[in-house]
Amino acid sequence: ADVDYTFVQIAVREPLADYGSACGNMSSCVGPFALDEGMVSVPSGATEAQVRIFNTNTDQIYHARFAVKDGKPREDGDFAIAGVAGTGARVTLDFIAPGGSRTGALLPTGNATDRLTVAGGGEIEASLIDAANPVVFVRASDLGQRATEAPQTLDSDPDLMTRIEAIRRAGAVKMGLADSADATGPANPKIAMVAVPAPFDALDGTGYAADSHQINVRLVSMGNFHRAITLTGGLCTAVAAQIPGSLVAQIARPEGPLLHIGTASGILPVTADVAAGPDGVHARSAGTFRTQRRLMEGAVLFPESLLETPS
Repeated sequence: ADVDYTFVQIAVREPLADYGSACGNMSSCVGPFALDEGMVSVPSGATEAQVRIFNTNTDQIYHARFAVKDGKPREDGDFAIAGVAGTGARVTLDFIAPGGSRTGALLPTGNATDRLTVAGGGEIEASLIDAANPVVFVRASDLGQRATEAPQTLDSDPDLMTRIEAIRRAGAVKMGLADSADATGPANPKIAMVAVPAPFDALDGTGYAADSHQINVRLVSMGNFHRAITLTGGLCTAVAAQIPGSLVAQIARPEGPLLHIGTASGILPVTADVAAGPDGVHARSAGTFRTQRRLMEGAVLFPESLLETPS
């Protein structure tokens, strides 16, 4: 790798910093930042850079490719992302061998689907997939939903949120991420409701037809439905769509390696390369595209006495 990257997840409703997951959206900034800061360089006259990045949260490698001009990352371009204002230069992210990011296995239980016994009563079928980040996939219909709803509508349903959190915790125990439901961390696993493609209106009012995507997804991150989808959640969905028998594969019909996900902010294109072998399925890579630009820079001053080892 050329640089290391550590992600810190800040909780929404409590003063908590969690190091237990990666962030795909933040991943898009690491390569350009490393070039900006002189951690890596490109040959004179180069028009593209590739930075190999080691994510310390998952112990995995990904590659970031992006356009450069005069030795610096380009920020201007015509690439658009649903839910992001304006356009920018495209950053291509390729996550190498993303399976087993936290559990050590693409299928932590060895199964494409499992039955979870949920606190509060009942069982539910789920697919427990660990690629880029571990995700518990459930059918939206099993929760009385369509996966086309606005995030704020879902967040405002306390019974639904309680049920989803109970399922997430049951999935965490089944995946080996926690010894008990109460010991489950807030960041992982994520949980996602999936459904067959259906028309929906994005948060900006744009309408999307059912034939614009191959699956509808609504994903919970840190206790709230994401306003789009976490990028690692999107990558995991792309991988899951290539795993025979998973709930995602039962619904989605990818166009070869490419999957278009219907999210609350629009359509996210993601890719996955999954191969079957004598010892099961393996995710060789998963990828997607983002944009980035530097928003601000500055310095925060603090007393030397706060350092563990004062200089």
